[in-house]
Amino acid sequence: MKPVNDVGIAGWGVYIPKYRIKCSEIEAMWGFQPGYCRSLNVYEKAVAGVDEDTITIGYEAAKNAILRAKISPSEVGAIYVGTESKPYAVKPSITVIGEALGITPKTLGADLEFACRAAGEAIEASIGLIASGMIKYSLVIGADTAQASPGDVLEFTASSGGAAYVLAKRGDNTVAYFEGSFSYITDTPDFWRRPRSPYPYHGEQFTGDPAYFHHIISAVKGLMESLGLRSSDFDYAVFHQPNGRFPLKVASKLGFPKDKVLPGLITPYIGNTYNGSALIGLAAVLEQAKPDQRILLASFGSGSGSDAYSIIVEDGIEERVNLAPKVKDFLENKEYISYPLYAKFRGLIEKFEM
Repeated sequence: MKPVNDVGIAGWGVYIPKYRIKCSEIEAMWGFQPGYCRSLNVYEKAVAGVDEDTITIGYEAAKNAILRAKISPSEVGAIYVGTESKPYAVKPSITVIGEALGITPKTLGADLEFACRAAGEAIEASIGLIASGMIKYSLVIGADTAQASPGDVLEFTASSGGAAYVLAKRGDNTVAYFEGSFSYITDTPDFWRRPRSPYPYHGEQFTGDPAYFHHIISAVKGLMESLGLRSSDFDYAVFHQPNGRFPLKVASKLGFPKDKVLPGLITPYIGNTYNGSALIGLAAVLEQAKPDQRILLASFGSGSGSDAYSIIVEDGIEERVNLAPKVKDFLENKEYISYPLYAKFRGLIEKFEM
């Protein structure tokens, strides 16, 4: 898909909690063979503190994105939050974030859900709104505090973090623009959570194929065919990162060399932040990309769907990088915690009244 008017990125921001738990702690707790998590190419993951949730993470990331965009929050015409771990079952997160940032009340927006792909939906919706002239700026947030059943393989990767992007019409303060996009969805039940179920379930045999790989490959191939591009035309490739192994494998299947993927591969150090996963990776790439370079972004959400984008970097991006904390800053600012403290932070321990 390509809008009549090009839409781009005016600012970006991330937030990653400082707490980390090493995967070796989880291995030892549940009796996994030492080194199991290394097969996933994940070594540690970020853990939200007791006073952090999707709203606080989204707020911090959005604040940083607005700083980089160099705009007043009141100029934002729409705000979207993509998450699968919102604090309230019935109450929007965008109203809390928007109010705290000074964006509301003359604002459009919603909380969106499509597993890890919800933020990708928000980008598409924002592109349409901006290209049509209905709004000037849109704020897209992808954030999660994902949980996994204790002892499940998902516990090695399910983590906390988020990213935010201020989108605008190309030329209106943008430092990169969307050249085109392509979406691909099917009913592939590889991951789900029933009402009142505290943790998600997954069909292990489906999570790679036909879920992750089929949908991303289909979306990326559709994008490249529609734009007349090849993998060699891209300088960077950022894929959704359920672990540290899948992005490298799907890149190889699509003809992208490893060196184009590694700059945005952050899951080995913070885990899978779900809706923040690919967007934090994109932020890491934007913080080192040069004008005229082309970036591939491919999201994925279980259930299942993928959005692929071609993004071209513009002049002036280097001036925005140091206006807010960088991905590298969050990666380096960390404090290791034990499994018992991790369990306390994530509410894995239930209290029983005598």
